[in-house]
Amino acid sequence: MTLSTDQKADLVTKFQTHDHDTGSPEVQIALLTERITYLTEHFKTHVKDHHSRRGLLRMVSKRRRLLDYLKRVSLERYRKVVGALNLRK
Repeated sequence: MTLSTDQKADLVTKFQTHDHDTGSPEVQIALLTERITYLTEHFKTHVKDHHSRRGLLRMVSKRRRLLDYLKRVSLERYRKVVGALNLRK
């Protein structure tokens, strides 16, 4: 299941860097994190859904690459996103 339009709009407005920003790394990481948390809950009840698990692994890899890029480009933006999404323990 994808994110609803309202959920997606809320995330975009929370993490955007300017008014018409929908593709910055911060926004992409936030959207991927929401989809990852949804799929993680999905797998607790649907253990044998291996096709969706492959998609989950791809999303996790993409989020990791985006986080690495953001860390390399701007450490303060990286720390802000990681803190807001509670990605590090």
